[in-house]
Amino acid sequence: MTQEQYILAAQPNNLQRPGGAPVYPVGIYGWRKRCLYFFVLLLLVIMIVNLALTIWILKVMNFTVDGMGNLRVNKQGIRLEGISEFLLPLYVKEIQSRKDSPLILQSDRNVTVNARNELGQLTGQLIVGTEGAVFGHSIETPYIRAGPSQDLKLESPTRTLTMEAPKGVEINADAGDFKATCRKELQLESTEGEIFLNANTIRLGNLPHGTFAASSPGSTGPKQTVYELCVCPNGKLYLSPAGASSTCQDTSNVCLWS
Repeated sequence: MTQEQYILAAQPNNLQRPGGAPVYPVGIYGWRKRCLYFFVLLLLVIMIVNLALTIWILKVMNFTVDGMGNLRVNKQGIRLEGISEFLLPLYVKEIQSRKDSPLILQSDRNVTVNARNELGQLTGQLIVGTEGAVFGHSIETPYIRAGPSQDLKLESPTRTLTMEAPKGVEINADAGDFKATCRKELQLESTEGEIFLNANTIRLGNLPHGTFAASSPGSTGPKQTVYELCVCPNGKLYLSPAGASSTCQDTSNVCLWS
């Protein structure tokens, strides 16, 4: 820039070059310049705070190259350590715990596990509620037990309860009683073997008292205290007054009307 051009640029705006266009100063001055510096400083502060928060989140969530928090991703799948909470459905192929730790599934309400086929149809269901575990279909397990100092109850409120095994079913109650109740009939059946009852005392309660069809209805006698256990042709048991010989007869009222 020549000396003449410098002098003309430094003069007020109303001055003009001889024979040329007016010259205006270039740049930001006054309050505009101060606002620009303020916004640049504010942007710098936001960047520093954002970087600090990012580093803090990475530190708190324990982000690593293998995962985050209690979640670890390896070649075998996903590994969770500690307590984890899922707010949406979880779809997995297999869930297992470590060899030295149990697997605990906890919910404020019921815990439901569904098994579906390729068409999405429900093939099996497990519901754990306040009354225990409810299975929608058949189950296969080698062992069923209750918790310490708790009773084990197998119940089918609306259907039948069937237990099958190719080598037998064993039910043990080492520290308590074994009780089987039903509303209609309790059937013990052995197709190729025998039913063996081994106990110090075998009691059959509420058995009906049978009478002879040929006996006189109005006959009375001393109070009977000894009875004989009889079996009808259909397998029904009843008590018959004991005598010098067997008093069991097929014509008993229990056998005829059962």
